[in-house]
Amino acid sequence: MASQLFKSGTSIGANVREAQNSESSADFIHKFKIAAKEADKTQYWLELCEKSRFLPQPNPQLFIDLNIIMKIISKIISSAKKR
Repeated sequence: MASQLFKSGTSIGANVREAQNSESSADFIHKFKIAAKEADKTQYWLELCEKSRFLPQPNPQLFIDLNIIMKIISKIISSAKKR
């Protein structure tokens, strides 16, 4: 579980970085959509940890920060689509 959380959590930033070097507007949007999916996956893994009695409880601030990141990614995608 820790490995999955690490992979999805770090993939968000990696895809945002890739988007910064995208070759087209469509590629930019695609990379940010992948980042959004990875953020959603990260939220899923954190929720599983939160509900488990056998895993460490995630800091509640992680959910707040992730929610902010998800909103920013969503806004970037919607703004890029309007161009």
